[in-house]
Amino acid sequence: MVARGIHHLGVAVNDLDAALATYTRLFAAEFEHRGFLEEQGVEAVAVLVGGGRVELLAPLAEDTPVGRFLARRGEGMHHVAYEVADLGAALGELTSSGAELIDGEPRRGLFGLEVAFVHPDAVHGVLTEVVSGG
Repeated sequence: MVARGIHHLGVAVNDLDAALATYTRLFAAEFEHRGFLEEQGVEAVAVLVGGGRVELLAPLAEDTPVGRFLARRGEGMHHVAYEVADLGAALGELTSSGAELIDGEPRRGLFGLEVAFVHPDAVHGVLTEVVSGG
């Protein structure tokens, strides 16, 4: 799989508005997008920081992946997302390379883009998201 680059870094937070204020104050982050990802049980805010993007994630309920992450580990780095040209082809390549996928089929992510997650055990402990870049 050839990644075009890092699409974003995902950060799990308890309070989305407080996190947005922090990133704006400390890093002059520019608001890009806010939305609900019901399937994933999160509300997300994307901010641009320099040439990169950070996705702040707050759970809609405690019994969601991000809610459980926060209960176990507290706020912090949640995942790294790589952009690919063809998500279907990338998932096929990852599978044939022996990587365990959390999502066998793409789902909708922020901005309406197709995404899929790779199990952290396949990537040295890092939850990894693959994002279709179109």
